[in-house]
This record gives sequence, structure tokens and C-alpha cells, in this order.
Amino acid sequence: MEERGNISIHTENIFPIIKKFLYSDHEIFLRELVSNAVDATQKMKRLSSIGEFTGDLGELKVKVEVDKEARTITISDNGIGMTAEEIKKYINQIAFSGATEFVERYKETGGDKDQIIGQFGLGFYSAFMVSDRVEIITKSYKDGTEPAHWTCDGSTEFAIAPAHKETRGTNVVLNVTEDSEEFLEPMRIRTILEKYCKFLPVAVEFEGEVINNPNPIWTKQPSELTDEDYKEFYKELYPMSEAPLFWIHLNVDYPFNLTGILYFPKLKNDFEVQRNKIQLYSRQVFITDEVKDVVPEFLMLLHGVIDSPDIPLNVSRSFLQADSSVKKINTYITKKVADKLNEIFKKDRTAFETNWDDISVFVKYGMLSDDKFYEKAKDFVLLQNTEGKYYTIEEYKALVQANQTDKNEQLVMLYTSDAEKQHAFVEAAQSRSYDVLKLDTVIDSHFIGMLEQKLEKTTLKRVDSETVNKLIERDETKESVLNDTEKEELKGVYEQAIDNKNMMVEVAPMSPDDAPVVITLPEFMRRMKDMSRAGGGGMMFMGDMPDTYNVTINANHPLNQRVLKAEEKSKMARQAFDLALLSQNMLSGAALTNFVKRSFEIMTNE
Repeated sequence: MEERGNISIHTENIFPIIKKFLYSDHEIFLRELVSNAVDATQKMKRLSSIGEFTGDLGELKVKVEVDKEARTITISDNGIGMTAEEIKKYINQIAFSGATEFVERYKETGGDKDQIIGQFGLGFYSAFMVSDRVEIITKSYKDGTEPAHWTCDGSTEFAIAPAHKETRGTNVVLNVTEDSEEFLEPMRIRTILEKYCKFLPVAVEFEGEVINNPNPIWTKQPSELTDEDYKEFYKELYPMSEAPLFWIHLNVDYPFNLTGILYFPKLKNDFEVQRNKIQLYSRQVFITDEVKDVVPEFLMLLHGVIDSPDIPLNVSRSFLQADSSVKKINTYITKKVADKLNEIFKKDRTAFETNWDDISVFVKYGMLSDDKFYEKAKDFVLLQNTEGKYYTIEEYKALVQANQTDKNEQLVMLYTSDAEKQHAFVEAAQSRSYDVLKLDTVIDSHFIGMLEQKLEKTTLKRVDSETVNKLIERDETKESVLNDTEKEELKGVYEQAIDNKNMMVEVAPMSPDDAPVVITLPEFMRRMKDMSRAGGGGMMFMGDMPDTYNVTINANHPLNQRVLKAEEKSKMARQAFDLALLSQNMLSGAALTNFVKRSFEIMTNE
């Protein structure tokens, strides 16, 4: 006999709310219904394990079928099923959680609540996003119960009638609306299943094929796995990516539950495109790859999987909700990553150095983003010099302390951002037995600033920011072979030859072996402009200002003594200045053409 009644809700507008606002992404319906089916199957397995069900379990699986002609999608399981009374209780009373009641009932038996992933209620009603009529045909596992057939057309009215079903379990049949015909395409359904259900803990069958891996490696103990297992799983997640450098297996059950595997990909200098590669799961159900609240921003450069039932989601499981659990998980992951890097560094420094180019951006980004990560990473972050040798911060300080401490007892670390372009300056520094670091990645301008803030009595200077004798200032004076009058004359000659108000000329005594003319952009000026280009607050005006260079004329270089004696002083001074420009790739266009012509003239006259 058919029974009719009204679904117990507080408003008759609940279905439009569910359809239009609660689940904004229509494909979510399949995730919810398959999750419910898996839930019912897991409950069946649990009841069997504690002896409450003694019959034959059979092959536990969930089946998804599309009938394009009949315009239906059917999700079937051989789980616990329901009686007519249970349908009224779990389906007709919206938001009543069958999973919650089940967990409460069996928690004393030591069952794993995390295996109950779905819940009837609002999740089930996501079916009406794509259906104008939904049917449930179900038979309970309990002996002596009759199968039932529930029908609802999306209004608050339902009907329950006897059904013909031989085996336990539930079939949910969706009669698809015209505006949702895309979901009658098997390829569309397969894509959704592969996205959300790829790692569900129960086999999910579609078109005669099991489309999921019910036992992904993050659910296993690290001791059960080999390096090859981790690499194969990475290939399963990211078929088109290069093999990862190494990985971290997360496994914690207190004060929150969290499992997963984070992989370190090869980053090099290009890290923007790497984002949104970590997948968030809740009890093996895919939730999102937008994990910025769970994972610190700098760790979003990693790849992999995080699975936690304790991550709070909104009712549609589409968005994270911030709370203390998320912060604890965030902190835990940061610590695990830092500990893993430190372990690799200590265990095999050679391998760590080999991989440094691939992970340096990530480590430096982490140090800039998170003080706690900095405290751990400062012991394994590496500095590479132009000779290709690697040092920790403390090792490097010890290396250069004696020779690179200035008159104010400030340790000066010299660096190049482009060893080829700044080769002349690097060579000049090395001629003084100074060591030069390579800091040439996209993040190093920020990293340099951080080091100066964190390290006591330490400053960093780019090798082309000063003449070599001024890079590390000493309590010493160098004698000039020119008197004051000659120096003033030489300065005037060069100012006339250069004729550029953005080139600040000075004459200074340097070694005769140094270049006759040295063009430098002061460290402060360059940093301000770098900050402006990066969008630094308060420095935007710097981006519109022309570069102001210092032009140092070496008073002790023989060429400049010849300039003073030359008939065409300005011509020779301009030639020396253009050579300095050329050495830094700063000569182009008409200036370069004129330089070449002038060079031929000088050579011809010689």
C-alpha cells in the first residue's frame, strides 16, 4: 500500500535554495550520492566485523549507470539499505544525519568513525539540482524487512510504496531534467567520478570498469611502501610531470587526524604555475585543490594529497571554514616539511646540494613567509658562490669574516645577480680575494633584505654597486698621482664628454690595475627601484625615476693621465666612458654606432 506525506522541513523554498545557492557547482550531486553509497557500504562492512551481521557480504562495491534513452542516472550499492521507516527518518527529515546516529551507536565497539564518509540529508538532496524526480529503491540488510520505493518530484511531497528488490542495498535513480542533459553523457560522468571519487575506499564501477583506487598509498604505513610506490603514485596524480625530488608522508592522529603525502617538485625559478597542485580530501572524498587555509602559502608550491576528516567544511563541502583545527594542521605541516628538509640535509648533504637549485626558491619563500620555518631553515638554507661551492649561513660567515669585515665591524657579503653581465665586477672583487655569492633567482631581492634584518652586523652589497675599493671600506687612504687641480680638470673633461645629468662623475684614487672608468648603480637606489617594480608600498614613484649612476674616474690609471694630455680630451674621455658602458651591456643604438666609428678613427690615427 502506498503512503503519502510531506517532507519535514521549515520552509517550502528549501529546494530552490539547495539547487541555486547551497550547491553552486551542479556536478557535486554525483560526489554526494556516491559518497552516501560508499557510506552505506562501509556501514555494512562494519556491522559484519563486529558480528551484528553474519550473512554473506558479497563483493562490496558502488555502481554508477547512465541510461541516455530513459534519461536516468542510477547509483547503486549493496550496503545496509533502509526500511520504509528509516527512509522517513533519514530522507524525509532534511539534515538529520544518519551517519552521526550510526557513529554514536557503534562508537563503543571501537569502530572507526572516519570510515563513515557520507550522510543522508542535505547531501542527498543535491540530486534535485539535475533531476525533476528522484527515486530510492532500497532493501535493508535486516532479516524480515520489506523493500521500499520512495519517490519525490522536488516538491515537499513524497510517496513510499512497496518495491521489488531481491538483494540488500539501495538504488538511487535520478530522472534528469532537460537543462541537465550534459550529465547523460558517459564521458561527463566519468570525468566527475575520476575527479571526486578517484580514491574512495570502496570500488566504484562505471561502464563495467572500476574507476577508482580504493587503497591509495597515503592510507598505508610508510614502512609498507617503497620509493617506487611513492613515485608511481605521483605519476598517477600528475601524469605529465617530471619525477619528484623527494616526499613527506604525513600521518598523525592527535590532536587531529591527518594523513597524506607531499611531494617536492622541481621548481627552478618558475613557481607561479605550480600552485593548486595539492589536493584536499576528506575520508578519501576529493574536496578541493584550493588549500590556502590548510597549507601555508609557501607550501602550496608542493604537490600531493592531504586527507583529514577534521578540516571543517561548509555544509556543501565546497569551502573551508577557518577554525583552530585548520591553524594546528597548518603549523604541523610546516614543521614536518622543515624537519624533512633538515633530515635530508644532515643525512646526505651531497644529494641536498645537488637538488638545491630545484628547492632553493621554495626554502627561501618559506623563510620569508613564516618565522617558525625560518628558525628551522636557517640551519640548512644554502648560499652558493660564483665558484659553485655551497655554504650554510654560519659556514659562509666564518669563511669571509676575516677579509670582508669593514671599518665599522660590519660583515659585508658580496653578491652578483648576473655573473655573466657583472663579470668585470666579480673579477675585480676576486682580485682582492673577496668571495662573491650568486643570488640570481626571482626571490633573491627579498631574501637579501631578510638576511640583513635577521643577521647581526651583516650587510649585503651587489658587486656592481660601488667601485671595488669602496665595497668594503677600510681605515686607509689611497694616494692619487694627480693633484687637486688635475683631478678637477679631469672631472670636467668627463662631465663634458658624457653630458648626462643622471651620470654623477667623481675622480678617485684606485689601483692602476682597476678599470679607468667604473659605472655603478648605488645599492640603495637599485633596491628602491626593485621594490617599486615588485609593487612595494610607498616606492611606486621610484619606478618613474631614471636610474642615477655613479661614474668613478680612476685617477691612477695611465689612460686618464693620457686623457689630460690629449689634444682631443673629450673624444678620448667619451671613448673610455663608452668602453665602461659596453662592458655592462649598457651601450646601444646611436651611442654604439658612434663608439664603433670613433674606435676606427682612433685606430687609424694610431
